[in-house]
Amino acid sequence: MAWKSKTRSLQVFDTELSADTVEWCPVSTGHNILACGTYQLQKGAGEEDATPCRTGRLYLFEFQHEGLTCPPLTELQRIDTAAILDLKWCHVPVSGKALLGMAAATGELQLFSLSDIQEGSRSLQTLSSLEVGAERLALSLDWSTGRMDRCFLFIVSSSDVRLVCSDSAGCASLISLAEGNLTALSHWKAHDFEAWISAFSYWDLQQVYTGGDDCKLKGWDLRVDPSRPTFTSKKHSMGVCSIHSNPHREHILATGSYDEQVLLWDGRNMRQPLSESAMGGGVWRLKWHPTHQHLLLAACMHNDFHILNCQQVLEGSGGACPVAASYILHNSLAYGADWSQLSLGKPASCTPTAAEPKGIDTESRGHLRIQYESPTTSFDTSLEDDAGGYIPECIAVAPTPPTAGEALNPEADSPSLSCLLASCSFYDHMLHVWRWDWTPDKAQQLH
Repeated sequence: MAWKSKTRSLQVFDTELSADTVEWCPVSTGHNILACGTYQLQKGAGEEDATPCRTGRLYLFEFQHEGLTCPPLTELQRIDTAAILDLKWCHVPVSGKALLGMAAATGELQLFSLSDIQEGSRSLQTLSSLEVGAERLALSLDWSTGRMDRCFLFIVSSSDVRLVCSDSAGCASLISLAEGNLTALSHWKAHDFEAWISAFSYWDLQQVYTGGDDCKLKGWDLRVDPSRPTFTSKKHSMGVCSIHSNPHREHILATGSYDEQVLLWDGRNMRQPLSESAMGGGVWRLKWHPTHQHLLLAACMHNDFHILNCQQVLEGSGGACPVAASYILHNSLAYGADWSQLSLGKPASCTPTAAEPKGIDTESRGHLRIQYESPTTSFDTSLEDDAGGYIPECIAVAPTPPTAGEALNPEADSPSLSCLLASCSFYDHMLHVWRWDWTPDKAQQLH
């Protein structure tokens, strides 16, 4: 079936420091909350062998796309920290609060809670921290709560939640959250070099996956000796840096590597992947869509951000997953990317006001403002009015996107899907918020 696909930039934000991770809050009360982490390497002054300093900043944003006079993203908070390698929200509220985990260059796993500081405003409060190892960088983390379904509806205390973390010494750590405090349960050597990524199987919480710079993908059973992996795969030819368990389909796993390949796996047979898709850039992060089992978002370092349609592979047809959409407005390493669970409704009406002359072509109204210029001479732009006010994308684009009620259910052949996403790039220190509209070709539906 043919599809019409369109990506549109909604806003660009300069993070000042190199941006490498971005995460929308998955908890229902915080779907409009976005966190972004940065990593900046400051070379030591003076002696050539001086230890470099790694600094970072944690940003908290709120997304509101209701008005026509200001950009939709509002900065709520910034926290100067050690350099941030990874951020992940707990998928369910714990003791009534949304929790954010951070993997830091100090070798620490840090935990924040999202709190209401006053009516209509929220902020992150430090909750707990744990050093996973001396003289190493914490590189990744994952929560055991990724399925977000009935299995976790009754989580009311932190003792039900676990995390896994990997580090630059090639180790993995299993951590519990008891009474709001992070506690190490086990720690083991997983890879010969940097363990870039660690992840839970969301369907079997005794199963953990890790990927490392030794080009190996490994599985671990937390009930047995962690020195012996349940499997070791060498199907990736370079470092494995992304792993994500599908929260909707049992046994389905996606992995990405510096070898520029996305592999889909059936966890019951890790000898051979179900599918191999060439991405044209190292695959630093992979994210399954929060509600649609066949959509996979990939941050591809030197080759932008892409959304894969994995439906045929999941139905058993095999072959590479086609790219359903691409977002190409970044001009540096594509590192962080995530889906929001916010419902995108129909854009606000663009009816001219009394002060505006009627009959203006909405596709040309407003002044083009260049928000930044890159070394590649590519530009990201927005529209502003005579007073310098922001004009949302809906005014600049003639076609009306589908309403939230028309969200795509691929199994039922529903008509369309609209998604809100965020992505960030490294050396140009940019955070982008964008939308993707996906509509089937009606002519094709007749066949």
